[in-house]
Amino acid sequence: MLLLCLLFGMPLLLSAQDVKRGRKYTPPPPTCKITVTVTKASTGKPVENAGVIFHPIKNGKDEGNMELKTNEDGKAVLEVVPIGDTVRLQIIANGFQTYGADYQIDAATKDIEVKLLRPGKQYSIYEKHDGSQVGGQDDAKPSDPNAQPH
Repeated sequence: MLLLCLLFGMPLLLSAQDVKRGRKYTPPPPTCKITVTVTKASTGKPVENAGVIFHPIKNGKDEGNMELKTNEDGKAVLEVVPIGDTVRLQIIANGFQTYGADYQIDAATKDIEVKLLRPGKQYSIYEKHDGSQVGGQDDAKPSDPNAQPH
């Protein structure tokens, strides 16, 4: 058929099967391998079974979360965050303070080391704190001079 069209100068008509339609394939962006190592600040020993929560942030908006648990070496590895994004990392473990920080993902690999602290003393408004006029035994006077103590 093609030979006849060329010999007689007839235009070549394509069938519907020859025309490509559909969506254009766009490959996913390159991702970063993030390795988080969680240890105890006091001893440097790994913290097993700590919750490591990744919050990818795109254009200042939280895009959901992904949670992993640390292994016996205190490590959690994630390989789905695109390079160039920001990740809010949160770590929760029994008997330790919750940790949180934002990290810019700018390379093919990122190693993050976190040292968890034991809980500190609870803050109370009834106790005197350095540089504070609130709580405790302050010598503050009431704003109303006619006020009577109850």
